[in-house]
Amino acid sequence: MKRKQQEGSLSGGRVCSTQSHSHMFNLFSHVLVFASGLVIGITLINFSDLKHFSLNSQFQQLFISSLPSFSPASSTLNNQTNVTTITRNGLRGFLRPTKAMHDMTEEELLWRASMVPRIEELPYKQTPKVAFMFLTKGPVLLAPLWERFFKGNEGLYSIYVHSHPSFTHSVPKTSVFHGRRIPSKEVRWGHFNIVGAERRLVANALLDLSNQRFVLLSESCIPLFNFSTIYDYVMHSKKTFVEAYDMVGPVGRGRYSPMMKPLVRLSQWRKGSQWFQIDRALAIEIVSDQQYFPLFKKHCRNGCYGDEHYLPTFVSIKFWQSNSNRTLTWVDWSRGGPHPARFMRQDVTHDFLNKLRHGRTCQYNGNTTNICYLFARKFTSQALDRLLRFAPQIMQFN
Repeated sequence: MKRKQQEGSLSGGRVCSTQSHSHMFNLFSHVLVFASGLVIGITLINFSDLKHFSLNSQFQQLFISSLPSFSPASSTLNNQTNVTTITRNGLRGFLRPTKAMHDMTEEELLWRASMVPRIEELPYKQTPKVAFMFLTKGPVLLAPLWERFFKGNEGLYSIYVHSHPSFTHSVPKTSVFHGRRIPSKEVRWGHFNIVGAERRLVANALLDLSNQRFVLLSESCIPLFNFSTIYDYVMHSKKTFVEAYDMVGPVGRGRYSPMMKPLVRLSQWRKGSQWFQIDRALAIEIVSDQQYFPLFKKHCRNGCYGDEHYLPTFVSIKFWQSNSNRTLTWVDWSRGGPHPARFMRQDVTHDFLNKLRHGRTCQYNGNTTNICYLFARKFTSQALDRLLRFAPQIMQFN
């Protein structure tokens, strides 16, 4: 019995000894892991002191290459000290997008463009710009003329081009039109989707907070004056320029649908040119409109041309006090038909251009002036050579 007790005692001792050894081993393992982590941490923190380690150069190189790499945007380690590099993503990128292309949906774009700062005082110095928005089928046909117009006026303008999505023509990197195409959708003449294209242009231009005036142009438009004259005229105007008038007859009131009541009544229905020149306040109202735009989209169809009625009616109802009810873009409808007259090479003369520049009088900031049109259309590419020849003489380009 005593022997059995001794054996039991020895067996228990072995178990206890084994458990003790097991606990010691686990404790040693944890200490070893902790110590290893501590060493690695200290090594990383004091990476610059690795050269003081008594290691040969080959081992140092192998050790360094095994360490995880760090992004330059978050942390840069050199042989002297820890340097933190911060990638700038501040106010400038928000205020002035460098690229016209983006991957926002139309709903996201309109929402983003409708934002208005609550603090009026700017936290930076701003040079106000004019946004020139080209609504085209393909290329800007008279681009060389516009190149001369913009030359030397960098920082005072922005350019946006809405062309057909299938248009893939490349623009030279030296051109002011390079990289200025915006995400676009198909537009068909006579369809309401042309108004959607106008809103896309305005919304994209609003992303740049330095754009304070917005001018809608086509690929066949030309400037009638030099840049400084047009810039001053538009920038200092107390009114917006959206043509709007009440026209009796089938192409005026005859396009109105009673289904638009009560939001739009027949007495409020207006007609006008789609080629507008507006300020930032009105531009924001246009991209934010969720009442009149859906109503026109639904009921202005089958012979109702939305580009001639939506904006004139919308502005006349809500913002008539700040609107001049005229456009700054001249066009000739005297020949009749659904489209205005086109101008070829032989049409471009000194007398013709001077007539467009000073051929009538109008009101500007409460005063009478003979500068009523700043732009004109529709000029063909065949007229380009004469326009380039007359630009320095008549329009006083540079």
